[in-house]
Amino acid sequence: MTLGTADEDGHPWVSPVWFAHSGYREFFWVSSPDARHSRNLAARPDLAIVIFDSQVPEFGAEAVYISASAAQLADDVLERGIEVFARKSEADGLAPWSRADVEGSAKHRLYRAVASEHYSLNQHDERVPVDPT
Repeated sequence: MTLGTADEDGHPWVSPVWFAHSGYREFFWVSSPDARHSRNLAARPDLAIVIFDSQVPEFGAEAVYISASAAQLADDVLERGIEVFARKSEADGLAPWSRADVEGSAKHRLYRAVASEHYSLNQHDERVPVDPT
């Protein structure tokens, strides 16, 4: 997943992140709060997301483009978010994540984007709304 963020002055920044999702409406990733995209989200929570497979042949690519709002997860919703993220990590053969990995003195924090719009592109390079359900 690639995040498109902007700083307080509107300067854009894009960052690839490994992610997990819940219902195609919520997207979770871990990052350092000091990472540029994390600082950008603290200043401007609106972001753009694109998800695509970079290994398909030319003209075979499909992607979803998402408008969303994101933030570092607060304690009251952290448990559910880390469960979604840990489940995906383990399913992909990666180490499990826990609250201890994203709170207190840990280097990373858990972030969540909540989608407001989903689009794909048709063969004429036009945006087409997509229902993610």
